[in-house]
This record gives sequence, structure tokens and C-alpha cells, in this order.
Amino acid sequence: MANRILIVDDAAFMRMMIRDILTKNGYEVVGEAQDGAQAVEKYKELKPDLITMDITMPEMDGISALKEVKKLDPNAKVIMCSAMGQQAMVIDAIQAGAKDFIVKPFQADRVIEAIKKTLG
Repeated sequence: MANRILIVDDAAFMRMMIRDILTKNGYEVVGEAQDGAQAVEKYKELKPDLITMDITMPEMDGISALKEVKKLDPNAKVIMCSAMGQQAMVIDAIQAGAKDFIVKPFQADRVIEAIKKTLG
């Protein structure tokens, strides 16, 4: 059975890029969210195997959303997506329980490697 993934990014273009990489590699994208608050709601509703979570978003950022998801499910698997130069935020995210991170612009092989590693 395909692993079910929730994509969270405020940019529709970025979500589309990740969706494309994932579906081409046999993963099922079960939902998308454009901010952290939406991500938490969708996580409750969809119970995905993994979330790709953008760090910088309006309303609720990725790190706050990550912490909320981890409260709901301590075993949640989340990979953070960051732009160049967000190292400090990436460290915060890892400390908050993110499993890995991928840097924009996304490289398909790096995205898949991170997901395979995280899903074990």
C-alpha cells in the first residue's frame, strides 16, 4: 500500500512541485494545507503517514504546527521544508521533533531520500 502524505506549504506552486515528485515515485498525496493551522486540522482528519511541512507560513508557522501535531501524535513523522539560510529554524524544528528537512529549490532525489529514510 502506498504511503499517505500530507503536503503543507503556503505556495501552491511548491505544493504542486512536491506532489509531482511524490506521485511519480509511488506515494499517495492525501491532502494539502496552506498554513500551520490547516495542517493540524488536516492531520487530525487524514492521519497521513508523513507530512512535508514548510517552515515559514502565515497564520501559524511550520514549527508551531509541528509542535501541535506532535501533541496530537508523538509518533507523527514530519519533514520540514526550508529555504536557504534558515538553519536556526531548522535546528528548532529538529529539536521539536522533525525527522529531517529538505531545502528549496527541491531536488527530487533528495526529497525521496528523506522520505524513505523517515518512513523507514
